This record gives sequence, C-alpha cells and structure tokens, in this order.
Amino acid sequence: MSDIEIAQKAHMRPIIDLAAEKFAIPAQHLDPYGHYKAKLSLEYVNSLQDKPEGKLILVTAISPTPAGEGKTTTTVGLGDALNRIGKKTIMCLREPSLGPCFGVKGGAAGGGYSQVVPMEDINLHFTGDFHAIGVAHNLLSALIDNHINHGNALDIDPRRIQWKRVIDMNDRALRKITIGQGGPANGYLREDGFDIVVASEVMAILCLATSRADLKSRLGRIVVAYKTDKVTPVYASDLNAQGAMAAILKDAIKPNLVQTLENNLAIIHGGPFANIAHGCNTVTATRTALKLADYAVTEAGFGADLGAEKFIDIKCRMSGLTPSAVVLVATVRALKFHGGVTKDELNQENLTALQAGFSNLERHLENIRTHYGLPCVVCINHFSFDTDAEINWLKQQCESLGVVCVVSKHWAHGGAGAEQLAQEVIKIVDNREPGFTYVYQDDQPLWDKIETIATKLYGASQIAASPKVKADIKALQLKHGHFPICMAKTQMSFSTNPNAKGAPSGHTVEITEVRLANGAGFIVAIAGDMMTMPGLPKIPAAERIDIDDNGVISGLF
Repeated sequence: MSDIEIAQKAHMRPIIDLAAEKFAIPAQHLDPYGHYKAKLSLEYVNSLQDKPEGKLILVTAISPTPAGEGKTTTTVGLGDALNRIGKKTIMCLREPSLGPCFGVKGGAAGGGYSQVVPMEDINLHFTGDFHAIGVAHNLLSALIDNHINHGNALDIDPRRIQWKRVIDMNDRALRKITIGQGGPANGYLREDGFDIVVASEVMAILCLATSRADLKSRLGRIVVAYKTDKVTPVYASDLNAQGAMAAILKDAIKPNLVQTLENNLAIIHGGPFANIAHGCNTVTATRTALKLADYAVTEAGFGADLGAEKFIDIKCRMSGLTPSAVVLVATVRALKFHGGVTKDELNQENLTALQAGFSNLERHLENIRTHYGLPCVVCINHFSFDTDAEINWLKQQCESLGVVCVVSKHWAHGGAGAEQLAQEVIKIVDNREPGFTYVYQDDQPLWDKIETIATKLYGASQIAASPKVKADIKALQLKHGHFPICMAKTQMSFSTNPNAKGAPSGHTVEITEVRLANGAGFIVAIAGDMMTMPGLPKIPAAERIDIDDNGVISGLF
C-alpha cells in the first residue's frame, strides 16, 4: 500500500483520551481540532517548568538525494521502538509546508508503517499555524506600505525596505514583483517580492520564542527597513505592529499533539526549512516533550551540515537545550547516488559506487563527532533492493570508523523494525552526561563564523563575497556581531553546487547576500544562488493529488 493508504487504514484513538492515558494531560488543557489532533495550552506548558527533563535525541541525515533518506520516517520509527522497549518517549517534528507537498515531496509525515496521523490533515493546513504565520507576516508588509502612503512620518526609504511578502506555496513568478501600480490611490510604486512562509522571520521567531511576551518582543525587534539616511533602522515596533501580529499568532504558538500509527504521542510544531532557515521545530515543543517524557526524539532538516548545525549553533545556543546523541540516517540507494549512480540504476547492486558515495556519510559523521562533540549511531534505512554484500560492506566500514551501524526496517515493520536501533541509542544516552560543542563561539566576528562553518563542515578552502556583501557584513558586525549564523545553502551538496556529490573539498563558498533577522536573533548568510522562494518541478506532486466524492484524498505520500 501507499503511505496514504496505510495512514487511512490506521486505528487512531481520540487524542484527548490518548494524552490523558499516556501522560495524564488534563482535557481542559487541550483544544481539540476534530478528534485526532489538539493544541496544548501554554498554561499547561508553563506548569511543567519545575519538572526534570528527559534525554534529547537528534535525528539527522546525509546530504539529501532524489532517492530519499527517510529522516522523518526514522524519527517516528525510533520513537515507536523506544516506546515498545518500555522507554517513555515523545517525538518532536516540524510541520510540513504546502509548497513542497505540492512540489517535490508530496507529503512529509513519515512513511510506510512509521507515520504520524491524521496524515492528510498534517500535510494540508493542519491546525492553521502556517496560515497564521503568513497573515502576521503580510500584515506587517501592509502596514509598511500603508505608512508610506499616509505621509511616511518615519522617513522610510522605499528603496531600502527589507521586508518581503510571503506565501506558503512554491511560486517562482513571485520572487520579484512590482507593487503599487495604477497610480497614487494604490500606494507607492516600488519593487518587492515573495519568500515562502517557511523562510519568514516570523516562522523563525515563533520557533524560538519561549512565551507570548517573548514572541511579542521579538516581533517588535524585526528590522523592516532603513530611513533615508541609509543607516537608521526602522523596527516593526515603530509601526506598532507587534501587538496585532502576536494576536494573530495566539493559537499558532501552542504546540500541536498528534499520534503515530502505533498510538504514541508526537508533537508537531513549527516548520522552518533548513536550507533557507534554521530547520528545527519550536523550542516550546521540544521543551514540553522533555518535561513530559523520559526521552524526546527530534529531527533537524536536510543533512547534518545544515539542520543539525543550526540545531546546535542556533536552537541549543538560544534555548539551553542539551542533546545526548545523534542518529545519522542514510540509505544504500542514496550513498550510491553520491557515488555517481543515476536514479534509474539505484536498485542494482554497485559496491564501487557505494564505496565512492560513502565519503558523504563519513564527513557528516566526522562533523557530528568532532565539531558537534556528540556520539552517533548510523541508521541504514532499509530498502528491499539492498543486497547483503552492500549492507555488510557498510557495516564493516562504519565499524572501522568506530561507530555502530544498524540496519533498521521501521518503514516496513514500524517500531518493531527499529528496536535494535532503539537499544543502541539507549546504550549511549543512558551512559553519558548530555553535552556538545558549538562549531564557533559567540565572540568570533561574523565573517569568521561563516568561514568556520564553510571550512570545518563543508570542506571549503575559503569563503568569498563581493565588496558590497563584505561591507554589509562589516556594518552588521557593529551591533550584531554576537549573533549566530543561519546559512542558506543548497541542501544537495557540501558545496554551493547542488550537482557536486560525495564530499567535495577545496571549493570556495560564495556569500551572495546577508540578511539581518533581528527578531529571531541571527544573521542569514545566503551562499551561491540559493532561492528563498522555491519553484515547482516539471511534474509537480500536485498533479497526483486528488479527492473523491466521499472526501477521501489520494496522491499524498
């Protein structure tokens, strides 16, 4: 069966009953959205503050390929497996974005028998969080142009407005637009553009905020533009926007509870991409899981060079979260792709390509253990086409590097197929004090932080930038030099060339733009020609998605 067919046959339990049974969460603190999903009140979240925290396990992956790696599937499978072996566990995931659901992915709720449900709801609108984020973002956009139209008392330079508009859809035609056409009645004529919602600073702020007050304060600190003197920033608070924006987000800030196919609780909240944003679910969700459970399993987007690095250097730095171990997900097929095999030939045994592609896994492993200072278990997400020779070679190679390699069959067998993986993870987290190392330090200059990421993690020999970008970095250094870096880079490669497979070395990482995310508290460094508004592929997943007269959806996967 397809993923959606498996999900539609699941025996789901009412979420209020499940939350009460598993974690004694009172019904009055759950706002149900139908029978199977609910929001958790912030009052209840705050009541957990004095409870001890469980152990935090991070799931990440090798550099993504069209073959797929199954990071979310592994997160769900591992969580189910931990519960099967008697470990009280909650999974923390990001919310899927409609853009990639209708574009390449077709869904992002796990796969096979390791899924979160209700799968259709999670992939399509869910509890409306992304809609609220988009509306809050675009309200600020409207207030900027309205202020200029009514006399511009703040002396905003229309040529230096930093705040674009957003939409939760892949639409390349909106990357650069002209607004205000049609004469003075329609506002001030100027250039503008759209980003995707998951790249919005409002998304990042929601994911890092620790309370409603913190949310409102961060929203007020957003730099929306500069004055005509070219240097004086204009903040969202100058437009008195933060109160209304926070009001729109009044429900979006609450974590969402759902369940797995095996009726274990999962929290899905927030969803910034890791190639253009910081790639982690909300701090509130992760902290809540750690207070409720003995173990929390969370994921970070794309490969360990992006999502895991930002999890460490942004999320953990700002929140005080301390991970205990990392699971690095790979597939035989993906490693062969990194070794030069075309997508059409990945199901054929090819030890030569596997050995060539292993360099990608090896570098991610080195980064995790050396630069993040975390122990790691390699999880080979099993496909039926994997041969014994390929699996045995992978295990031997990992053993030679001193890392445990587990072949996990959670896609086909759910939690039962990941019990060995769960046991190996528990051996680590129960026998070490949580701890890690940052890739760079707060007091390093911004340029050095970017260079450290590129040379240490990406294998680059240097970074480069135009005189304008260098001047922008120098200007940001004056007031924001202590901020962490959020690299916006292709997820497909360690380099800025998405076609450079394996573990390229000695390349130059070109920084083409830097953006201040003052409310979120980091600097976005855009590397190469990375777009913050994706486009649709030649054959979008949307063409396969349908609904019948009975309301049954098909085509999601």
